[in-house]
Amino acid sequence: MTYCIAVRVNAGLCFVSDSRTHAGIDNISTYSKMFTFDYNDRCLAVLSAGNLATTQGVIKQLKREIKEGAFPNLLTQQSLEEAADYVGKVSTEQQRKHSGEAIGLEASFIVGGQIMGQKQEAYLVYPQGNHITTSKDTPFLQVGENKYGKPILDRIIEPSLSLETAAMTALVSMDATMRSNLTVGPPIDVLIYQKDELCFSRRYRFEEDDEYLRQLKAAWDQQLRVAFNGLPPIPWNGSWPQVQEEVV
Repeated sequence: MTYCIAVRVNAGLCFVSDSRTHAGIDNISTYSKMFTFDYNDRCLAVLSAGNLATTQGVIKQLKREIKEGAFPNLLTQQSLEEAADYVGKVSTEQQRKHSGEAIGLEASFIVGGQIMGQKQEAYLVYPQGNHITTSKDTPFLQVGENKYGKPILDRIIEPSLSLETAAMTALVSMDATMRSNLTVGPPIDVLIYQKDELCFSRRYRFEEDDEYLRQLKAAWDQQLRVAFNGLPPIPWNGSWPQVQEEVV
């Protein structure tokens, strides 16, 4: 399983992804799911989720076409939306390539970044090749195991946040997911992009024993307990209607 997040705020973009691809009783495998394409007038990040063979095939094809100067390739796209369309096209091609040999080949991607003269954006590319993008009402995107980490994003993320707060919120979202699903796990990749910088200068990788991750988890657990203990007690009232048990 996988969990990847992209957050868009006014100040820029933040990407977070786990690296676990398999978690059995005696076998844990890891593989980075965050890839960057940083060239002259643009910087693009691609986060992957789904069938590992498909995602590897897509990333290899993207890199190969750039290296060989093929046309079109990821660097010839004129907008982030076109780049998302292109990744979707490559993904569906990879899925069709092996469609007669196996099942469960679907993959999803997050494509984000900025092209010179345009605004920073992030897109979620579905297995069918179509996509959605961030907006004022939807400032973050998720792929993979998204249900455990979504509540914290819903409550905290808004366009006015700083990039540091956005990254911290995404890491807490990742921690909540790792706590509830053992198939999501470290190393955790974090990429922070400052608007109009046009290069990826802030990329971090947190291993399982990283001290900051430990502190973040401990502090979040403690503050949750403090918040819970501060909730108003239920004012049990004798006038409340009570459910009567049916006699069968």
